[in-house]
Amino acid sequence: MEAIILSGGFGTRLRPLTYTKAKSLLPILNKPMIVHLIETLPKEVNKIILAVNYRKDQIENYFNENDFGKEIIVNDEPKPLGTGGATKFAEKHITGRFLVLNSDIICSLNLKDMIKFHINNKAIASISLWPVENVSEFGVADVRENGKIVGFVEKPKPEDAPSEFINAGAYCLEKKVLDYIDTGRLVSMEKEIFPQIIEDTNRFFGFKLKGYWMDIGRISSYIDVHRFLLNRNKIKKFQGNNCKVFGTIKETCIGNNVTIGKNSKLDCAVVYDNALIGENVELSYCVIGENCKIADFSDIRNSVIGDNEKLIENTILDNKAVWTQPIPEGYPDKQIGNVIEK
Repeated sequence: MEAIILSGGFGTRLRPLTYTKAKSLLPILNKPMIVHLIETLPKEVNKIILAVNYRKDQIENYFNENDFGKEIIVNDEPKPLGTGGATKFAEKHITGRFLVLNSDIICSLNLKDMIKFHINNKAIASISLWPVENVSEFGVADVRENGKIVGFVEKPKPEDAPSEFINAGAYCLEKKVLDYIDTGRLVSMEKEIFPQIIEDTNRFFGFKLKGYWMDIGRISSYIDVHRFLLNRNKIKKFQGNNCKVFGTIKETCIGNNVTIGKNSKLDCAVVYDNALIGENVELSYCVIGENCKIADFSDIRNSVIGDNEKLIENTILDNKAVWTQPIPEGYPDKQIGNVIEK
């Protein structure tokens, strides 16, 4: 069985981290987020097709150097194709029933149970569903008690919502779904293809997810998933190899070869490899990129510092994104702005 993992986006809401790294390779507890997903794949999935575009070489190099016991194909899209277009572009690798998964979601979905649910219902397509409180911000599934989905309502008023469940980004599909998708253009599976399947087949189902579900789309959610996983594992910090910590760290993850100076305090922070944090520094709810240097007596809050940046003594930042280097060629030309949105 094959699994297509969507890994081609720029991750613009996670800039400047994604100026230097593919979004799917951003570390969560010092392990690329896409690896967290791969480790949830059941044994029957023996082939992984990575739908990539931006930083394809970086992703390819990572999987050439790391073996996960499955065949991995890096499927380079000539241009961003959307969920549907990326799925269609992988058609030559699909032999039967298959999965389509988003690389930027960390959740408790049991894919083996979802596949079983799909088979038992003789479904053409099954999607994972997650309950939300603010239904008016999403496309909401009109789902029956047996799990059959008969439609979607886009951003309904709470009193008009057919359910509390939204699309949670994991799909189990029969190969015939590929016949619905045009070749070579950007296609939204969710807006263009799923409604057709519902109308034509009446065999579209939703698998309700229990536990946790986090979409790592923003700096805030990227930090939050670290804090959540630390608390879930009942640990106060996560530390890589060869670190020198002379300060205190709480609800914080630090990478390899990180130095933290005397009297420094890190609270709910993510620090990448080879970072140097000086003395009397306070970091709160922020991300510090690889090879960064934060000089003494700095106070950084609600902010993200890109790779290889150097901050002078007494730097005070709140709700900022720091990037002083050239933006990669071809990266969407958008203002960084205030990236933290709580």
